[in-house]
Amino acid sequence: MKNLNRRNFLRLTAAGSAGLFIPSKLPAVTNRVSQPEEGKINMEYRTLGRTGIKVPVLSMGVMRADNPNLVKAAIRSGIVHFDTAHGYQEGKNELMLGKIFKDVPRESFVVATKIKVDQRKGIFSKDAPEQFMEKFNLSMQRLGLDYVDILYFHAIDSREATLHEPILKVMQDLKAQGRTKNIGVSTHSNEPEVINAAVDSGVYDVVLTAYNFKQKHLPELNAAIDRAAAAGLGVVAMKTMAGAKDINIPAALKWVFQNKNIHTTIPGFTAFDELDVCLACATDPQLTGDEKNYLAQADVAPSLYCQQCNSCTTQCAKHLPIPDLMRAYMYNYGYRYPAEARTLVTSLHLSSNPCSSCTLCKVKCTNGFAVAEKVRDIARIAAVPREFLT
Repeated sequence: MKNLNRRNFLRLTAAGSAGLFIPSKLPAVTNRVSQPEEGKINMEYRTLGRTGIKVPVLSMGVMRADNPNLVKAAIRSGIVHFDTAHGYQEGKNELMLGKIFKDVPRESFVVATKIKVDQRKGIFSKDAPEQFMEKFNLSMQRLGLDYVDILYFHAIDSREATLHEPILKVMQDLKAQGRTKNIGVSTHSNEPEVINAAVDSGVYDVVLTAYNFKQKHLPELNAAIDRAAAAGLGVVAMKTMAGAKDINIPAALKWVFQNKNIHTTIPGFTAFDELDVCLACATDPQLTGDEKNYLAQADVAPSLYCQQCNSCTTQCAKHLPIPDLMRAYMYNYGYRYPAEARTLVTSLHLSSNPCSSCTLCKVKCTNGFAVAEKVRDIARIAAVPREFLT
């Protein structure tokens, strides 16, 4: 990897030291430019739309990270934007970040958190705004902050949900109070519909969307992203590794960097070697010949990434939430994050073998997944005691 071998990386990040030093003064985010300070990795900076926030193309998705020294290493290397959520690691993720951030000047980092509220088949309960506020207040307590830079309405999959007025009002009120600088929506299903709704709302400042080379509706998704960027929304990409199993990570990440309307990415690295690889991609984002050849074979590259197209749900005799189960399968076998897989599966309130009454599965997955086999495999995780998975 160009200009970034293992020795240089350890020298830059001091990752091997449990007592990693964070400089007492880092530059203000709003004044950042593409030329790094001494000791920082040289990465391209892009502006998150009308938010005015300048961030490197590489940010950190903290969902699975549980080592504070890894986050500190990311800070030392020049990463400034950190993405978490109320539910990650049952709150431990936000608590970890809060302990780190208390020693770092507030103007030197950008933090986003996400709030998800209960819904059944796209319908929110009447107490959804109260749920949202309760979770938000707890998140702020964990983070130990007066405000977050971005607050997302999390895991939204339809136009109606994106424009749900009671939640929009809560978020607008929080922005008016200064408790969040910007409001956004996150989506990994029906992304073009959600992104276009966010633009139409005139309310959202940022969209966080699944975006990777394996997606089958890329023309529609790219058009929605272009429209969002043209309207002044910041665009952040997640799920860039398309399932994180047997994926050429440099090819996948650099592919995302090529879209100038993707302002930053939040890959979920959980080890220093993974951070090393992501930094190398950000410092030298041009695709190599081998990487281009790999991407050209995208249709045959193995992946656990579910397209969330929902065509399976109409084929299933029991109308099971197959896209959610496939996402849980990816969390467990791709991300190696069984706790999050269990949380998702238990929220679906299914039996331990929801396919037991069917002798033959008629679902034909557009990705070629053996759906019944995967459903039987992942559904049983709900019976595993939570403490065994942490």
